[in-house]
Amino acid sequence: MRKQAWVWGLVILLLPLPSISQPKRDFGLGVILGEPTGLSFKAWTGGSTAIAGAAAWSFGNTDALQLHVDYLFHNFRLLKVSKGRLPFYYGLGVRVLLHDQDGDDDTVLGVRFPLGLEYLFASPSLGIFVEIVPILDLVPASEFDLNAAVGFRIYF
Repeated sequence: MRKQAWVWGLVILLLPLPSISQPKRDFGLGVILGEPTGLSFKAWTGGSTAIAGAAAWSFGNTDALQLHVDYLFHNFRLLKVSKGRLPFYYGLGVRVLLHDQDGDDDTVLGVRFPLGLEYLFASPSLGIFVEIVPILDLVPASEFDLNAAVGFRIYF
């Protein structure tokens, strides 16, 4: 069961990447710190949409590997800044939480509702973000959870 969860988690995390046309500086890699903590990516799919995700460690009720991917919508008009851009974003995503509790392989599958801000520097190609993410876990049981994190990404 654990091997299947790993495979499905990686498929969910990486599936959107091949279908994205990535003009220069539209793909970012970085770090997410908080709940969870790990590696983060973001791929812009249009002027105001992106796919973002992470492979990270969750320190919640039980330590676990968290894989998530979100489809994000950005509002660039809400907050104006003199340099760079500061979009508010929101979206919908999925997460897979893999942990071993009491010797049993447990996999949690949930729906994410990310809300955040990302400051995109004019130069260098860097983004700093903060987000809060309500989560509705569906498998193995329905429960609410919450992620909150800060991070940065370097865009290529």
